[in-house]
Amino acid sequence: ASGSNNSVSARRKQITTWMKPSPIDDLSRLCVHTITTKPWSIEEAMDKYAAAGVGGITVWRQWLDGRNPERIGDELRARGLAVVSLCRGGFFPAVAETDREAAIADNRSAIREAAALGAPMVVLVCGAVPGQSLEDSRRQISDGIAAVLPLAEEHGIRLAIEPLHPVYADDRSAINT
Repeated sequence: ASGSNNSVSARRKQITTWMKPSPIDDLSRLCVHTITTKPWSIEEAMDKYAAAGVGGITVWRQWLDGRNPERIGDELRARGLAVVSLCRGGFFPAVAETDREAAIADNRSAIREAAALGAPMVVLVCGAVPGQSLEDSRRQISDGIAAVLPLAEEHGIRLAIEPLHPVYADDRSAINT
């Protein structure tokens, strides 16, 4: 019995050592989303991320408002930041056809912005409509992605579907984990 207690004790010590937090000294593989530092402008974010040694950035679209995405992409790369993705597209489901068409047009704009920025992918939060069945929302998501996929392929942009927790199925995303 004492031998088994010693092995349990040794295992506990091993787990405790493994779980002990240690400082992260190398942030070069880290990607930070601009939404994480929401009060900062894109210029401030790129300067501070680069100064901290962060290696990548996901740019949320509102940080490009009124700016030239190609120039912003050049500035990010000049600071040593890899543009990991552009966030966010999606939100395809809608009750009205005109709203679904507007979402498709907006996603096409996101694809063009990603290409200009030099981002290899657009993150899609696919959307949902309260009161609309998941089946209908998922069909509209599939139709929306199919509508924008040729443009994404033309520009070499991947569409990254972000599944959300099922609690968001009613109003944020019908694509769930």
